[in-house]
Amino acid sequence: MSFSGWVCVVTGASRGIGRGIALQLSEAGATVYITGRQEKTLKQTAAQVKERGGNCVPVVCDSTKDKDIEDLFEQIKREQNGRLDILVNNAYAGVQDIFENMEKKFWETDPSIWDSINNAGLRGHYFFSVYASRMMVAQGRGLIVTISSLGGLKYILNVPYGVGKAACDRLAADMAVELKSRGVVSVSLWPGAVRTELMSQFIFEKETPLGADSKFIRDMIANAESAEVSGMCIVNLATDKNLMSLTGKVLLTCDLARRYGIQDVDGRSVADYTSIKFLLTQVPYLSWLSVFVPSFLRVPRFVLTLAYSHF
Repeated sequence: MSFSGWVCVVTGASRGIGRGIALQLSEAGATVYITGRQEKTLKQTAAQVKERGGNCVPVVCDSTKDKDIEDLFEQIKREQNGRLDILVNNAYAGVQDIFENMEKKFWETDPSIWDSINNAGLRGHYFFSVYASRMMVAQGRGLIVTISSLGGLKYILNVPYGVGKAACDRLAADMAVELKSRGVVSVSLWPGAVRTELMSQFIFEKETPLGADSKFIRDMIANAESAEVSGMCIVNLATDKNLMSLTGKVLLTCDLARRYGIQDVDGRSVADYTSIKFLLTQVPYLSWLSVFVPSFLRVPRFVLTLAYSHF
């Protein structure tokens, strides 16, 4: 219960990664405000939190509606005497549109897909961060975590997705520049492959076409980390004595799991996607080499940056 008295906001916590984060923060003792568009699914998350002995406040809040966001923070100010310790920008509304247009190029897709992917999952993050930062700067401390992905580095899924994720990483980094002197930390968090409810639905139940990488994606999701790993990482990150040294950076759940000794909820190790051993297992004609490669050998970050450099 190290977070007793703490106040947190997790956007898009009706399901998936957001729900997993809310469960872990509340289990650590925080009062967690969870947002989403559907009251029914928010109450389901709140019920799970209560079962674990946590404290959760479900708030129907559409991340694309400015008034909803403003009203949420006014509610927190009233109910928590202006205290806010953690904001997790997680809300995302584009999964269905992404899977329904998997085999189309951007010019073959209705341009409105940009809004369905990036209104809640980018513009909304900025609005939440503005209101949260006002409270955090006033108290001289706080942590903002923006959920992003490898799509910020290389092409994945489609054009609006990659642009949005790259922008999320830049949002976290640029906010950190202005917030650092005020005691507030801003980071971008990349979960690994996560088997969320929607992922399972589209990949395994509906068998959505996934193109040339279909087998790789299905195998990866089948062995993916749980939605609560990101929550475990944030709980440990928030209490790290050297937290400010990480502000502005992109953090990977696999790196944080190794840093803090985190295992998944079922006891499995968190897959390290930067491990050379793991990468070899994903290449059929090279997988046999993985037996001879130590698990501690990883691809250096500068190699990843250079591999996808535009200069």
